[in-house]
Amino acid sequence: MIDELYQFLTSFFETSKLNRLHENYGGGKIFSNPKIGVASGDDPIFQKFKEVVGSEHLTPLELWLGEGQDYLKASDLRVISIVFPFVDKIRKESRNVKELLRVILPAEIYSVGRNYANAFKKETCRKIIDFFKKKSYGAVAGMLSDSFTIIAKGRFYSTWSERHIAFATGLGTFSLHEGLITEVGCNIRLTSVVTDAPLKITPRKSDNPYGNCLYYSNGTCKMCVEKCPAKAITEKGHDKVKCYEYGRKVARKVVARIGTILKPHIRRVDGKLRPATFPVGCAFCQFGVPCMDKNPTSEL
Repeated sequence: MIDELYQFLTSFFETSKLNRLHENYGGGKIFSNPKIGVASGDDPIFQKFKEVVGSEHLTPLELWLGEGQDYLKASDLRVISIVFPFVDKIRKESRNVKELLRVILPAEIYSVGRNYANAFKKETCRKIIDFFKKKSYGAVAGMLSDSFTIIAKGRFYSTWSERHIAFATGLGTFSLHEGLITEVGCNIRLTSVVTDAPLKITPRKSDNPYGNCLYYSNGTCKMCVEKCPAKAITEKGHDKVKCYEYGRKVARKVVARIGTILKPHIRRVDGKLRPATFPVGCAFCQFGVPCMDKNPTSEL
């Protein structure tokens, strides 16, 4: 069934109008073909996430039951993570940054692609849920759930971390800049779905959370440190507060320039819906680095 789901998603990625840039930027695809990983709902790592992410982080069973699904054992559930790799055109052109009033801005093509990605990811989740429904299985998605919220008090994290879910399914490992390095690189977006369909599990190659990062593997790379204009990345890791504050500066400048073609996005923070914003991303740490479009440790 996982092969059938992959073919379904590949077709959807190819044909969906939501996976298209604005005509001002050529109207081409935003993401190339997806990658899929599957974990068992009772994998002990999901309980571990309550320690390493935050106590409010949901297990697959908690998400499942929170969406009103019938009670099942955690072992009856499967967690599907989907990688959305940005196309080469966006990755190449995103190396051309601009500076405006002492704020370094990402390439507009990336800001548009990153902004449009939210609607496409949500629709992808809906399509997957419908795919399983037609086969008489249930499915729920973290990013569509009312239980999904960003926890901003104390430190930034969400109740359903797509990066950690992707790690659990064996799709990649973390990096010094805290992005997930997959076999198609770190310049990606992610989403996931929980289902009771009996899918085959894709085991993790390693439980080393930083195995694909050159810096953590052999200390040879700190390019993401050099590329971060917010100085939010050091050898000690990633400062989410500095990153967030610089991201707000970027968003204000970008929205002022191209806000008329951007799509609004509503987030829930600390359990409360916030007014719509126009997220455009930053991602300077993901462009022109060895892990941008591949797993650099696979060459070692």
